[in-house]
Amino acid sequence: MPPEPHRPLQVERLGRVPYGPMLALQEARHAEIVNGAAADTLFLLEHQPVVTLGKNSGADHLLVSREALAARGVELFVASRGGDVTFHGPGQVVGYPVIRLGDGEQDVKRYVTHLEEIMIATAAEYGVTATRVDGLRGIFVGQNKIGAVGVRVAKWVTLHGFALNVAREVPGFELIVPCGLHGRGVTSIGREAGFEPPIAEVMDHLARHAASVLTRRGVDCTPTTLPSSPLSVAAAKPPEVSA
Repeated sequence: MPPEPHRPLQVERLGRVPYGPMLALQEARHAEIVNGAAADTLFLLEHQPVVTLGKNSGADHLLVSREALAARGVELFVASRGGDVTFHGPGQVVGYPVIRLGDGEQDVKRYVTHLEEIMIATAAEYGVTATRVDGLRGIFVGQNKIGAVGVRVAKWVTLHGFALNVAREVPGFELIVPCGLHGRGVTSIGREAGFEPPIAEVMDHLARHAASVLTRRGVDCTPTTLPSSPLSVAAAKPPEVSA
């Protein structure tokens, strides 16, 4: 059966937030959705500077020491998502859909393709043509990556998501081999379009395309307050066994 087309998708815009508390909020919402206590949610935000290491990160894909990262005010986290190393920071919109994959949706590869499609459609709003590359995840303009995807699915509820580069310059990618891809660069909507669109406007486009692609009804909601510490929701951490 196809998914219910009018199933709500709560959209929460959180501003610029640190990675640890945001991860804790994701995990808490994941547990609530698994237990039927919350609706599907799309968190949209910018992160304070952070490098995250996915399950497939190579040891040589972080190009500086932990001490050098700390000296630049960049945090380092080992994430439970798939994928390689990535950087998040101001000028990049991160989207975390925490949604239940129901009947007709339980295909992780197709879900990842949906996240790519959301970013492709959003880039197109600014005249930027982004495409997929066979064998790679994320979206590209020529040889350069403009949007990344890394997800985790447990109990058929999703975690993590996508990151779309918006500002002309997003400093920080020189610290890593982005997504472990040697020989490819990084670009952004601002660089490709020749102007830098407002982050809030890009979030609006992402929310609209997410609702359409994921076959849901977007509902703007007051953002949830971040936990004061990642440890405050440790008990709500979802099981480690993926669906």
